[in-house]
Amino acid sequence: MMKTQPFKQCHKDGSIWAVGQLLDGAATGYWEWFRKDGTKSRSGHFKNGHQVGEWTTYDNKGEVYKVTMMKDKSIEGKIEFDHPV
Repeated sequence: MMKTQPFKQCHKDGSIWAVGQLLDGAATGYWEWFRKDGTKSRSGHFKNGHQVGEWTTYDNKGEVYKVTMMKDKSIEGKIEFDHPV
């Protein structure tokens, strides 16, 4: 079983730019991005390295600016059945 690894990347000035987690080198789970002043700029979920579900963009005060729904690209082209065929 693969384990998730925490991920953190900083701006050149050392302030946090992005935090999330990786699974086998691909972004997974909840992620957040921040401006140099520390306000949140974006947040959302990844699945198999693809953006999924609701992604929120924040204004320069950290207030919600817009919410975008992302398609789950990790399952495009696959046919999944709830019941055995």
